[in-house]
Parts: sequence; C-alpha cells; structure tokens
Amino acid sequence: MKEKFYITTAIAYASSKPHFGNTYEVIMTDAVARYKKQRGYDVFFCTGTDEHGQKIENLAAKKGITPKEYVDNIAGEIRKVWDGMNTDYDYFIRTTDENHEAAVRKIFTKFYEKGDIYKGHYEGWYCTPCESFFTETQVSDCKCPDCGRPVEQAQEEAYFFKMSKYADRLMKHIEDNPEFIQPESRKKEMVNNFLKAGLQDLCVSRSSFKWGIPVDFDDRHVVYVWLDALTNYITALGYDPDKTYEEQSEHFKKYWPCDVHMIGKDILRFHTIYWPIFLMALDLPLPKKVFGHPWFNFGIDKMSKSRGNVIYADMLAEHFGVDGVRYYALAEMPYNSDGSITYESVIARFNNDLVNNLGNLVKRTLDMDKKYFDKKVPTPHAETEGEPDRELKAICASTCREVVECMDGYRISDALECIFNMLRRANKYIDETTPWTLAKDEANRERLETVIYNLLEAIRFGAVLLAPFIPATSEEILNMLGTDKRDYDSVCGENAFGGMVAGSEVADSKVLFARVDEAKKLAEFDEIRQKQIAEAEAEKKAAEAPKKPEGCALIGIEDFMNVELRSAKVTFAERVPKAKKLLKLEVDLGYEKRQVVSGIAKFYAPEDIIGKKIILVTNLKPATLCGIESQGMILASGEEQVRVVFLADDTPLGERIR
Repeated sequence: MKEKFYITTAIAYASSKPHFGNTYEVIMTDAVARYKKQRGYDVFFCTGTDEHGQKIENLAAKKGITPKEYVDNIAGEIRKVWDGMNTDYDYFIRTTDENHEAAVRKIFTKFYEKGDIYKGHYEGWYCTPCESFFTETQVSDCKCPDCGRPVEQAQEEAYFFKMSKYADRLMKHIEDNPEFIQPESRKKEMVNNFLKAGLQDLCVSRSSFKWGIPVDFDDRHVVYVWLDALTNYITALGYDPDKTYEEQSEHFKKYWPCDVHMIGKDILRFHTIYWPIFLMALDLPLPKKVFGHPWFNFGIDKMSKSRGNVIYADMLAEHFGVDGVRYYALAEMPYNSDGSITYESVIARFNNDLVNNLGNLVKRTLDMDKKYFDKKVPTPHAETEGEPDRELKAICASTCREVVECMDGYRISDALECIFNMLRRANKYIDETTPWTLAKDEANRERLETVIYNLLEAIRFGAVLLAPFIPATSEEILNMLGTDKRDYDSVCGENAFGGMVAGSEVADSKVLFARVDEAKKLAEFDEIRQKQIAEAEAEKKAAEAPKKPEGCALIGIEDFMNVELRSAKVTFAERVPKAKKLLKLEVDLGYEKRQVVSGIAKFYAPEDIIGKKIILVTNLKPATLCGIESQGMILASGEEQVRVVFLADDTPLGERIR
C-alpha cells in the first residue's frame, strides 16, 4: 500500500489576478507533489480560492455587480493561470462551494456550543486588504504591520474565540514537534512575537458587511474570513463537523492530517497559531508541517502597478514558455530569504541554464548519435573508460541522493542547482572526450560508443530528475531518448547508470529552448512596463478626481426663485446644551433679527462665526430643534467637513442673493 502525502497551497484570495509572486507558491507546491508521486506516494494536492470578505464586497460594489459574480470571474481567472502553469492539482476548492459553507456554519455553531466562542464588541485597527485585526501596540503610523497599507479604526459587534484556552497546549506541541514550523527562523518569530507575548482572543465574525457565510444562530453576523478560509483544508476532504475523527469518511482519515501546508511567510500567524487551535477545538490531529516560503520581489522592491513592475506568470510564458517560467520561479527563490525577479535575470537564467546547458547538451548528443550511429543507442565498453567517465557516473549517482535530501527538506532551488551541476559536468565531459576527434579513427570506435552512451544515459538521469520541475520538457527529452526508464528508481537505485538499452532507437533532436535576444526582449518588456505605469496613473487620477454627486430632480427657474436667499450678519452665537452638533445664532437681516439653529458646532466655535456675514434662507418654515425654534437655514457646503459660505464685509444686510 502506498504511503499517503497530503499537500496544500494557501487558497488564493479572489480579489484580483495573481501576479508572479502569488503564482510561485502553486508552482512550488506542484513540484513537491510531482516529486512525491514520482517517489511512489499516494498524493493529494489541494489548492483553491478564498472568496468572502469586506474587500471583495467593496470591489464588487465598485463594478456594480454582485460579490458572487465578481468571485466567479476572478476564481476562473486564477484557475486559468494555475492550469496554464501545468500544475497537476487533485482538488480545487472554492469557499463559496455549498459543502464548504455548510461545514463552516456547523463548525462555528460547534465552537459556540462548546463555549469556545462568545459575543462581544471589537474596537481597534483593521486592515481591509489583509482582512486582519490589530491591536494598538501592533500598529505603527496607522499602517498594517503585515502589508504596510493604511489601517482604519473599526468598532462593531463580533463573536470572539478564546485563544488563550489552547495557548499552552499549542506551545507544548511546537516544543515537542520541532519540525512543525519551517524554516526555523519562522518558528522563533511566531513563538516570541505571539505565543510568549500572550494570545488575545480572536475576532471570528463580522457584522458590518454581509458578504460571508452567515452565522446560523445570529444572521446579523458572517463568519470571519480567516476562520472560513482555514477550514478549507479539511472541508476539501469532506470533513463532517457532526462526526468524530473516527467516524469521518475513509477518504478524510486517509489524508488527514496534512503532511505540509505551503504558505507565504506573511500568513504564517494564521496557519501556525489560529489554525492549530481551531483543530484542537475540533479534536482533530494537527498538520505535520507548515512551511512558510519567502516572497518574490521585483529587484529590491515589492511588486506594484504604479512602479510598472508587476509581472504575471502567463505573460512571461508567452516569451519563455511554461517550463521556462516554472524553472525560473523554482531556481531563483532561496530557501529562507526573499527572491528577486527582474527581466534581466529571467533572460540570463533562460539563456544560460535552459538554452546553453540543458538544451545544448541534448541537441549536441542526439545529433552526434545520429551522425555516428544512425540514431541507434551504442553499446558501452567498460574497458575503454577512464577518469572522466567515472566522474560522470559518480556525479549522476550523487545528484540523485542530493536531490532527494533537498526535496525532502523543501530546498527546491538547491535541488535544481544539483541537477544543473550534473548537466554542466556532462557538457564538460563532451569537451574532455571530443567525440568528433574519436570519430575520425576507426580504432577509437568502441571508445566513441562508450562516450555517446554515457552522454545519453546522463541526459536520461537529468530528464527523470527534472520531471517535477519542468514536466513537459522532461517528457519531451525522454520521448526523444525512446526510453521507458522514467521513474525515480531507474536513476536512484543501486547501479542505476545503464538504463538506456543498446540497439534501441532515439529520435531526431529538437531545439528545446531557443536563445532569447536580450536587447530586443528587454525593449519589449520596457513597453509593457510603460503601459503598466500609464494604466496605474490613469487609475490614480480617476480615483482622485472629484466624483460627480448624485443629482436631484431638475427644477425650473420659477421653483428656484421661490427660494429667498438674503445676506445677514451673525450678532450672537452659543452652543446648544446636550447637542454636540448645534449652535444657536442670532442674525441681523437689517430689517429684522432672527434666531437660527445650525448643525455647525463640530466645525465652528461661537467666536469663529460672530460678526461674520452669511447667506440665510429666509422663507423656510420655522422648525424646532432640541426645543429651540429655528427661523431659517444658513448656506453651507460639505458633509464630512462643513464650510459656511461667508460674504464680504461690505455686503449690505438684507440683500437678496441671486
């Protein structure tokens, strides 16, 4: 029976198309999943989309469509990118799926009935893009500590989860399972910054918007997006909250607990603190590992449309092919520090590694085999071997061991570096053995056969090991070699070197990767960058442009002339007791004095307005405000910031305004 392996990505937030940094995670996870399948594991690879929350509700409103219509569109776009990157996931979950929503409602109710959730009021800082709450001590300069964007004060009724109830248990789990949070630096950050500092109870519902999963017993609330999103890892397996772990489906028990959650370092807190505590409250086993990978920056900057440095994986694939993009993403990202993407480095990686190293090795070898042996795999002769042959065989064998060690530790770029070092050694082997020289003398025929065989076999090793990373290219190479020895054991088993069958036929060579003209390609990318900057500027101007107010019904000149506006002078002003917004004024129209009550106390003190000349609506019916009669209305502009219209000092009193 195969050993199981359950691996997940964080589900992508369905607010916009994912950029290259977002797409890296699913490519990396796919590479690990393919590697495990190649090693013989029964793999379940889950990804998907997180589709609820205030941000999505706001974005949908701006477009004039429903939130569901909005997320249907974005989720489709995200899945298109994932599929376009040749990711072989087993399940794509959406948090708007009926089975997920039904399970989340039951989970929330279960927590409430268990006494883990209570109702209260939230007051503090909130980051809409991150859908995260922060305390006063966590926020600096009114900026989100996670994403750096502005936060705003929020106050609303909410349900809270008693995090402190499970804090000691979680701390013990982390201490007893040192591999639970990886890399090690991430674990220290979580323990020191959150657990040791003392866990605060977590807000798990919202009542200020509607786009979310309703709370069954209180329909004024929707489930907080992080409780909703995190549970996808078990609802994707068919988790039933009404059953114990032992009573769950065989499918669920087969794959849970998860072997590894692959997530960005920015959401580590949710996955290593909140998620384990939710699972403890559900009496479910915890994931075996949470791996927080670094970010991809553009050079040294975060990707930003305004800078014109947002790169999309599908756009890059138009220039470098899908495997070109996959290879760059996986080779360029370090294990424990942020990666850097620039157009220059993409081109350099593509030309140096894929064109010069891999592509050139395959084409040269197959062309020589066709020229010297009519596309037949030659027979090697051990007695003709020397030190270069032994070195080539040794590095092929050691590379397999090194790749296994790196991949089991999620050191993806290190694994690729090992493989490409082996390919470089094979290219050096060609220069050392000079097959074209051997071919000139029939006496060297057996030596030539050995050299070409060893090269074909080294290429087979490379193609098999590259299958998790650049699967389409790997398959194409193995097809050209005409071999069925494609599994991991065929290169990592004892005495594995020798899998190519002498006398079998290889195919004609193909150009796997065509060299990119750097200057020409950079010029194309500069056009894309300038277009991004122009679009960002246009969006910024549109956002900053004064919005046309909603219009009222049109009136004729006769209606307007029925409103009598006259100049008046404020002779007295005082605040109205127990009314924070109101001032009581005495105004002089020249021909009479009137008492007026005006809602301007938040913006003007009495001394600010006494002696000023204003415009008064004089034929308005009297009204009583806070028990005081008001005989008219002052002309002013604005709502959040009210500005009274003042007249020049030499304006005659009682003059009609037209």
